[in-house]
Amino acid sequence: MITTNALTKSYKNTTVVRDVSLHCEPGTITGFLGANGAGKSTTLKMIAGLVRPDRGTATVDGRAFVELPNPTRVVGMLLDASAMHPGRSGRATLSIAALMAGVQPRRVEHLLELVGLADAAEQRVGTYSLGMRQRLGMAQALVGDPAALILDEPANGLDPEGIVWMRTLLADFADRGGTVLLSSHLLHEVQATADHLVVISDGAVVASGRLDELLASSTIVVRSPDRAALAAALQAARVDYVAGAGDALLVDVDGGRITTEVLAGVAFEHRVLLTELRESDTNGLEQLFFALTAADAERSQEVAA
Repeated sequence: MITTNALTKSYKNTTVVRDVSLHCEPGTITGFLGANGAGKSTTLKMIAGLVRPDRGTATVDGRAFVELPNPTRVVGMLLDASAMHPGRSGRATLSIAALMAGVQPRRVEHLLELVGLADAAEQRVGTYSLGMRQRLGMAQALVGDPAALILDEPANGLDPEGIVWMRTLLADFADRGGTVLLSSHLLHEVQATADHLVVISDGAVVASGRLDELLASSTIVVRSPDRAALAAALQAARVDYVAGAGDALLVDVDGGRITTEVLAGVAFEHRVLLTELRESDTNGLEQLFFALTAADAERSQEVAA
């Protein structure tokens, strides 16, 4: 339903997105993760036709966004909840969106109820909290009854109750066959919501697949009395790692390329004593995310220095 192929974008001499390919199927929620500046928002804007790629393609339902005759009936978007006229009421904002989408006015009332803004419908958007604007933005994304949603930080500004509401809404949408692509910096929420994952670092995809498969044995815990020597040995062997609890290091298995046997060999070669070497039994999305992006973050810091 949502597909990109080798999307690439540069500004001046800086490449912000490089060869990003992803595929989101109907009935799935795909979490799109990356640190600030990793290229997430630029990628979403290229899919939405707001930024022209230097090369590569992006399609929704088999066509480029700009070729869709009525885009809001195919894909709903929430890219910036603050991009609303502050002087209009919530109902007026949504009524204009419904008119442009060519849907019946009664859908406005349904959506106001759905997102919990029926009692605030006559208030000006400028008086809304960030969480209320996010709810209104979600109503705008749903106004055309689309088959797909593209959302950039949809839970930003929501209170705990609102986050649960958003999670339920997206799950129901996917259960009805909808396709969801969402970016977020709330790793715990992505783990609770998404079933697929794409991780981008320094403009490139570093992991993609089913969330449960990516989380399974994604890291190895390794520990030594001489942590500095262990870190130096891993760096010499080009093995990516991040700091774990205490003096442990967490090693990315790199799609199965790195195993406990490989790490034992690295330690032996560099004469580093190991006191712990095991597959992590507490893998979570946060641990996976930092394991996948740590090496690129360090390289970016070296370049900046």
